[in-house]
This record gives sequence, C-alpha cells and structure tokens, in this order.
Amino acid sequence: MHPTQTWLQRAWGNAYLLMVLTTLIWGGNAVASRFAVGNISPMALTSFRWIGVCLIMPFLLRRQIAAHLPQIRAHWLYIALLGITGFTAFNTLMYVAAYSTTAINIGILQGSIPIFVLLGAFVAYRIPIGAMQALGVTVTLLGVAVTASRGDVHVLANLRFVPGDLLMILACVFYAGYTVAVRSRPPMPQLVFFTVAAAFACLISLPLLAVEIAMGRFHMPTPAGWAILAFTVIGPSILSQLSFMRAIELIGPGRAGVFVNLVPVFAPILAVLLLGEPFGLYHAVALALVLGGIFIAERLGR
Repeated sequence: MHPTQTWLQRAWGNAYLLMVLTTLIWGGNAVASRFAVGNISPMALTSFRWIGVCLIMPFLLRRQIAAHLPQIRAHWLYIALLGITGFTAFNTLMYVAAYSTTAINIGILQGSIPIFVLLGAFVAYRIPIGAMQALGVTVTLLGVAVTASRGDVHVLANLRFVPGDLLMILACVFYAGYTVAVRSRPPMPQLVFFTVAAAFACLISLPLLAVEIAMGRFHMPTPAGWAILAFTVIGPSILSQLSFMRAIELIGPGRAGVFVNLVPVFAPILAVLLLGEPFGLYHAVALALVLGGIFIAERLGR
C-alpha cells in the first residue's frame, strides 16, 4: 500500500484530527468573509458557493448518484431538510442577525451550539449527558466568552439581547439539529448524501440571492472575490462538511459538537496571520480554556 494512502486512511479514521481540520476551515471562512467585503456580496457568496459544489460533485459522482437513486427518492425530504438547515439556514440567519446585533453577541451565542447538540442527542438518541461532559462544555463556553469579549468583563456584563440575538440562537438550534440528525442519514455513501443535500441547499439559496438583487445590494465579484469564492467552495463547502460528517460517525454528535468552540479561537488566530490584527493575551487564555474543556469532555467525561 502506498504511504500516502496509509496516511490518508489514518487521518480519515481520526475524529479529533478531522474536527480540528473542520473548525480550522470554518475559522478560515470567517476571515474569508472579511476579505469578501467589497469583493463579493453576502448572498452571492452563499449561492455561488453551492452552485460551485453542484457543478463539481454531481459530475464526479454521477455513477454513484445514479446507483443510489432509489434511496435518494425514498429519503429526499429528510436529505432536503438537512441540506436546508445545515448548509443554508444557519448562514442566512447569521447574516440577517448581523444587521441588528453585534459580533460579540454572535460569537458568544455561537458557542451555544454544543449545548443544543447535547440536548438534541439526548432527545433523539437518549445519549446521556455526564457531569464531566457538562463541565467540559461550560469551560469551553467560558473560552468562547473570553474570545468574544476580548477579555473585558465589563463587555460581558453589559450584554443586551436584541432581535438579532434571537435569530442567532435560532441559527444555532438549526445547526445543532443538523449535527444530531446527520448521524441518522439515509443509507448511502457520504459523498452522495452530501452532494444531494448541497443541491437542496443551492435551490433554497437562489430565492435569497434574488432578494439581494432586488434590494440593489448585489454586485459581481472582483478577481479577489472569485478567489474567495473558490476557497469557500473547496474548503467550507466540501472538505469541512465531509470531515464533519465523518467525525460525527466516529464519535457521535455530542462529542463532535464540543469541538465547534474551536471556531471562535481559530478565527482570531487566522485573522492575526492573514489580516495583521494584534494578538492579545486573552486569545491565549481562550485557547487554553477551549482546549481544556475539550479534554475534560473527551477524556474525563467518557
């Protein structure tokens, strides 16, 4: 067996490596969103990325898709709901929430996803929530709070909920639901499932793009915008989703959901490297808290 194949097989079976890769790409997506300002409009980026996926994946998997058409037809509604909630609804609600709430609130509320995942896994699969798992989630949430507030306790004390906060909470519920439900996806290869779900995500994003055009907020991507789009198609839209689904298969939704809190840690680190933003002590504290929380939930909470 070729050494490269052996390494890839080991990586594909390592849930922790896959979740680190997933959250690193998601953190990179946050930085890409900042690069996108002035280069490609928000819903154009959302719709075009799924159009790109639908231009690539169905062509590569045309034989597998044809072979699994009976399963696709039998479970099309379930697949559609997963694609809409996990691929479209979360990002759309987050975009809308940003119009009436702050980035600090969004960052903190996004850390609630693991809580909703643990609750959803308990409701759907009766997976118990251990005391150490709950402690681990609490510690990681503290790390998220430190990151979002930049280590300023007064910022946390002055938080106020506005309509955008409620939309962000709803977005987190949607993504947690996707995380829990994808574990029971229909019996078909991962790539086939992802491709079909992405097709539904693409369809539901087109009306949102039409709204952006009607409101006069659409503009064609610049050369930098096309580069950003290419990254979002390959990274956040394909690689991270596949690694995320594989990690859920290996360790379950509850344990995989804890790693989501790495996103608000990776994002500022990448911002320092790529955007030149200053790195503060609170970043180091937040990273220690998040990694410590994952260790508690993963090792001590077993």
